[in-house]
Amino acid sequence: MNDRVDTEGPGMARIIIEFCRFARQRGLSNGVEQTLGALRAAAVLGAAHPEELKFGLRAALCSSKDDWDLFEQCFQEFCQRSREKESSREPAPANEKRPAEERRSNLGRRSATSLMSTGLVDKGSWEEDGAQAVAGASTQERLRKADLSSLPQSDIAVLEQIALRLLRQMSRRLARRRASGARGQVDLRRTIRRNISRGGDPISLRFRQRKPRPHRLVTLLDVSGSMSAYSMFLAKFLYALQRHFRRADTFLFSTKLVEITPLFRTPRLPDALRALSKQPAGWSGGTKIGASLQEFNQSHCRKLRSADTLFIILSDGWDTGDASVLATELATVKRRVRKLIWLNPLLGLKEYEPITSGMSAALPHIDVFASAHSLESLLALEKHL
Repeated sequence: MNDRVDTEGPGMARIIIEFCRFARQRGLSNGVEQTLGALRAAAVLGAAHPEELKFGLRAALCSSKDDWDLFEQCFQEFCQRSREKESSREPAPANEKRPAEERRSNLGRRSATSLMSTGLVDKGSWEEDGAQAVAGASTQERLRKADLSSLPQSDIAVLEQIALRLLRQMSRRLARRRASGARGQVDLRRTIRRNISRGGDPISLRFRQRKPRPHRLVTLLDVSGSMSAYSMFLAKFLYALQRHFRRADTFLFSTKLVEITPLFRTPRLPDALRALSKQPAGWSGGTKIGASLQEFNQSHCRKLRSADTLFIILSDGWDTGDASVLATELATVKRRVRKLIWLNPLLGLKEYEPITSGMSAALPHIDVFASAHSLESLLALEKHL
């Protein structure tokens, strides 16, 4: 494929880049590499055949069925927006030419006309600022890696859209892996019956089907003052996690424990957050991790009866209580679960060392100690599930 973008039609490159940015802001996982691929596809296909151009863009930007569906939605929305912009623009006087029109060659004019029929281009979108748009093509990568405590609210909103889509993809991958490993022992009777016409040799084995059973997730989120920069985004992350894993129980804690599993079964996130704000969980208060775990073991230990339970704590480890209580209660949890995971946002800081009394007491009982300071670090949880 020719790597050169058609410079005779700068408007095409501009609009392709604008569309890639538009789709990325709505959750389509395309970065610099995918954007350049879309530009190369446009350079090869041209705009003479709009439907082929659309298929080329989709091939360059999509890598899954979810991406295809989201692409179609973004494409239609972007086209509608372009048409609305065009219809609201006052026509220029007949004797007045736009500078961009004066610069366009005949080839560029034909490309613009054809691309207009896809809905991607409006007549005023021919400024040559493609380089600036390319510079913004790494927005998603930046947001995925950024520390949650340093992001402005506008970026958080975009990041949440990306997170929800990626969590859906993650849950589907996990479901496929469970299904692929669901074969049980060889069913001798069915194997013989299946191969009797082949002389009785067991060429094709039959297995006793074993219904795939997902892990049970039990998560405890620290909402104390030292976690205030992270706790709200992490709560939304856990909402999405619980929505995509049927066997999930979610708790908040600071100086005491509060179960929020029923709240997170609410279909809409805003409704869940409103109900969550009314919970007496000690938001931005002190921290007693050991005492909260003790309450969990006393009142909710039945949730740990399943040998396939994954127990996840999201906390920075700052504990104002007795560290020996924390160690004792974690040891109790450890004996009852398959894996004990501790996600600590402070691990994202280069200078951080887990030397506080609470974190030091907890480490001997933890199977996985990982960061939770960014979306990328949270998505890394997949390999432990």
